[in-house]
Amino acid sequence: MTVLAEFIAAHQAILGLIVLAAMFAAFLTERFPPSVVAVAGAATMIALGMLDEKAAFAVFSNSAPLTVGAMFILSGALIRTGVIDRVGQYVVERAARYPRLAVVEVFGGALVASAFLNNTPVVVVLIPVCFRLAEALGVSPKRLLMPLSVVAVLGGCLTLIGTSTNLVVAGFAEEAGLEPFGLFSITPYGLAVAAAGIVGLLVMSRLLPSDYPPSQPGVDETGEQYLTELLLAWDDPAIGQAYGDAALGIPAASRIGLIANGRTLTGRDARGALLEAGNRIVARLDATALMTLREESRYTIGIGESAGEATEVVEVAIAPNHRAIGRPLSEIPFLQRQRVALMGVSRLRHLPGPTLGETRIRAADRLLVEADAANIEQLRSNSALIGLASATATAFRRRRAWIAIAAMAAVVLLSAADIISIGAAAFIAVAVILLTRCIDAAEAWGSIDGDVLILIFAMLAVGSALDQAGSVALMVGAVEPLLAISAPWVVIAIVYFTALILSELLSNNAVAALMAPLVIAIAPVAGMDPHPLLIALMLGASACFATPVGYQTNALVHAAGHYRFVDFVRIGVPLNILTGIAGCAALALWGS
Repeated sequence: MTVLAEFIAAHQAILGLIVLAAMFAAFLTERFPPSVVAVAGAATMIALGMLDEKAAFAVFSNSAPLTVGAMFILSGALIRTGVIDRVGQYVVERAARYPRLAVVEVFGGALVASAFLNNTPVVVVLIPVCFRLAEALGVSPKRLLMPLSVVAVLGGCLTLIGTSTNLVVAGFAEEAGLEPFGLFSITPYGLAVAAAGIVGLLVMSRLLPSDYPPSQPGVDETGEQYLTELLLAWDDPAIGQAYGDAALGIPAASRIGLIANGRTLTGRDARGALLEAGNRIVARLDATALMTLREESRYTIGIGESAGEATEVVEVAIAPNHRAIGRPLSEIPFLQRQRVALMGVSRLRHLPGPTLGETRIRAADRLLVEADAANIEQLRSNSALIGLASATATAFRRRRAWIAIAAMAAVVLLSAADIISIGAAAFIAVAVILLTRCIDAAEAWGSIDGDVLILIFAMLAVGSALDQAGSVALMVGAVEPLLAISAPWVVIAIVYFTALILSELLSNNAVAALMAPLVIAIAPVAGMDPHPLLIALMLGASACFATPVGYQTNALVHAAGHYRFVDFVRIGVPLNILTGIAGCAALALWGS
């Protein structure tokens, strides 16, 4: 053991590089998640004695991962209070009236929102909006989905909290004792990258694919949609207004028609009809929207009537042996025998109809049912119904939306004014939204991407180990002759495009964590301030457009639009080059 320990001590720097190379290979093969590879690498460093216990656990004092976690929770609160949903509804309604202007609003909104929110949920919300826009414009959704991802990525380059990658690099800078980055430290350079990217998109718009994806607009592939009916009360504020113009609290795109005087009206016939008490609005909504309407108590939802006030909503599926298969839902036996309300029906990859009551029952149809405890037990004992469980969807907490918005705005304003650090401001904001119940504790913790946090902590430990073992010094020594004779703009370009190429193949956060210690170490050798090089790393590791795996939002639109790999290459490679030149030029002119 003594001989082995002496060998490891004598060759720590080389062994550190070997472990790093093995981690890089593991990242590339994707056999294990990046977080697992990072933990294994850190554990190997500790086992080899290249990282002592004190230094290993010191990484948990770094504020960057905690800031990332806090921002996840704040984004989750905006979703939970319905802020993101309301924005999506507004855009869809604008698209129906002013489709071309709505395109500008969608992409402008995505750019700004992604500067302060996790851009993944922003893109998730806007994907169905882009389908609606494409339908209104008469073009393929493929001409909008890829630009949506590009714009969201560019928005993430505008502020320090725009992406977790930026915060990872900022965490390494803090660990090295450098001057902390401010919220808008990267904004001038991010704006240069964003401007170049938008110009590039406009110039290359003709290269975007124009064929239609096999999925049909309106068929929701991201979540269940329920066909429902909403009964208008006698005192509803919409009474006397035209159906097409009334504020019904339901997105226009989700409305199917109107049941009035025993007739079902759709299209133009419904649009001009004056609403009366007892009319039923036929709509297609997700479970969250239905639960929100139930809590607001504006409408009587569905068909049938539940007993008492102590009711809950359950989900249940129709068994293949149900004797009512093929008959209308209004004739399903449990509605005749029990005091329950059938709120909606969902069918996989198909839109039932034309109305809730007239929908013909099929095996595996999923029903949302409201009932009290006694009636739920009766449903549970019904052998023709399977998989009965409490509804997982919960209502938006719209009344607390202003608190979530104010909390996020306070984080931005306080950190921008240097009154308090981003991490501290975000932590306080999380406490506020939890205490005011904008989001429950379980939902808050569930909104955190644990893989990202574990990856950051583990890679901070790996970076410390490489520094202690002398591996970083060994790498710097190898490139020192080149750095000594290179102009600052050359060093910036090397960092930027190295990060870019690696991030097209690996996790952005992994690349940022792998390169950050090396970038900090080469800065004094090149005679440069490390901050411009670290910003080059942030931008290069984020602005990746050439592959579907280059960034999470690329993967989302790749699946939704059924793009080919080559579609990303054709558009992404020129965008990578254009934005890279713009970012490096801005850093060379203003940052060095």
